[in-house]
Formats: sequence, C-alpha cells, structure tokens
Amino acid sequence: MAVPEVNMKLLQELQAMGFPVNRATRALHYSGNSSLEDAINWVIDHETDPDIDEMPLIPVNIEVQASEPPSMTEQLKLKAQELRDRAQRTGIGEKKSGRENERIKRSKELLEAKQIAEENERKRFIASREEEKAEEKRAREKIRQKLQQDKLERRSKLQLPPDDLTFVYPAMPMIQKEKDPLPGAAKLPMKFSTKAELMSECLRSLRRKNKHDEAGVKKSFQTLLYYVRNVTKDPDEERFRRIRLSNPNFVDRVGCFKEGIDFLELCGFERIEGDKFLCLHRDKFEVETFRSAEAQLESAITSPFFGLISS
Repeated sequence: MAVPEVNMKLLQELQAMGFPVNRATRALHYSGNSSLEDAINWVIDHETDPDIDEMPLIPVNIEVQASEPPSMTEQLKLKAQELRDRAQRTGIGEKKSGRENERIKRSKELLEAKQIAEENERKRFIASREEEKAEEKRAREKIRQKLQQDKLERRSKLQLPPDDLTFVYPAMPMIQKEKDPLPGAAKLPMKFSTKAELMSECLRSLRRKNKHDEAGVKKSFQTLLYYVRNVTKDPDEERFRRIRLSNPNFVDRVGCFKEGIDFLELCGFERIEGDKFLCLHRDKFEVETFRSAEAQLESAITSPFFGLISS
C-alpha cells in the first residue's frame, strides 16, 4: 500500500491554513484533487469521520521484470585482457598522474561552475530585494495619497480650507446635530457609517490586535472568505449557513478571534441554541452584504499594509 499522489501546491496551501498533512491529503484524494475549495468542503462534510486524520493508502502494482543473464563472449574476454596488458605497460606512475590531473581539472571546473551559480543567485537576490523595496515604496506612496485624499474630503465636508492642516474633530458632532437633532439617538462615527465600513474596521481591528501573528490572521481571513463565498454561491444550502461554535477547525481559524465572530454577525449570522451555533436565516441573506464582505476580505488578504496604518 502507498500514499496517493496529490497536488503538492494545494496540499501546501491546506497545511498553511492549519490542516494536518494526513487530513489535507485525504481531503484532496477523495475530493478529486482538483481545487482547494472542494477539499475544504469535503473536510466540512466529513469532519466527524473517525478516520479523517488517517493517511489514505492505495494498492501498488509492482511489476517484476526478469533480468537478462549476463553474458560475455570470448572476444570480449580477449579485449579485456588486452586492455589490462596495455595499462600495465603504460606504467602505474603515469596512470596515477593522469588521474590526478583529470581530478584537478574537474575540481576546478566544478568550483568555477559553483562560483558562477552563486554569483547569479546573488544577483537574482539583489534584484528581487530591489523590486520588493520598490513595490513597498509604491504601496506606501499609494496609501499616503489615499490618506491625503480622504483627509481633503473630510476637510471639504467640514468646510475647512485645504491649506489648513488642523483637523477640528469637535466640529463633527455640531454638524451632525444640525442635520439630525433627535435627542439620545445612538450615532456611529462618520467614518464607520456604512456596513461595509464597519466590516472593514472589524478586519482592521483583528489585524492590529494580532499583528505579531500574521499567519493566524491570514488563515482567519481566508477561512472567513470561504464561508462567505459558500453562502453566496448556494444560500439555500443550510450547512453553509450554520456553524457550530465548538467546531475545532472553526475555533482554530476564526473563533479564537473575537473580531472573526463579529464579522460573521455583521454579515447576518446570529447566535442560537445558547450560543452553540452561528446561524444565518435564509430570509436574512442579503447578496449585496455578502458581496461587500467578500470584497473587504479580498482587500484584507491582498493588501500588505491592511490594518497597520491608521487613517
């Protein structure tokens, strides 16, 4: 019996998300070894299987081929003897000298090849680092311009001149009070006035509070994206709209972060049965909300500075 061959790239991505190698291999093998999403859905469907963490084995066909019996004709024997005699006549000293020269020559060639390879690798590394630095610089400049634009827009809303660098926050409640004078009404800050902005800030808060656990944060974002996409693709499928809060996989990837559960609740999930499950009722599914959630998660996953620079 042998371990089945699976897509190594998909296997590495599953391992990066926290799945044990046995479970990841089993999921890829039985889901058709075609996509990461199919493998994760297989794990969700079979998470209670007693053998889910056992490495799958398949039979191996071993073909035994009979080796051809060695044969040596009389002519080959004579040729071998002739070569041995010739070597003896050449002399042991000359033979050793030739071998030594050949060894030295080959050593020099190998050393030169190694030096050339190391130099090429060094150049590639330097070029790669320069490209990374340039990309980081472009990203920082883009973020700086975006923050500056946001700042100008806020100043415009507050009717402040663009060359005044003092941002007067106390003026905001006064403007809001004039527009909506209802006493005692709970107000969200201006920058978080929409559900999309609340989702974005929830994800930013998750990353800021766990900036020393980049792998865990990325794994949480990726898992949330799979939940959101599954519901968006098939909102009538109940298993996509019902999450057991004590599920070890969910706890390890999402439930360990308070903001992860908050994000799902912003999408419409509710705690039921004494906080045992998160459930999205079918009549509360809003496609625009889930599309917005998917966009926020994709931005969080792809942006290198997401949540690390305050606006």
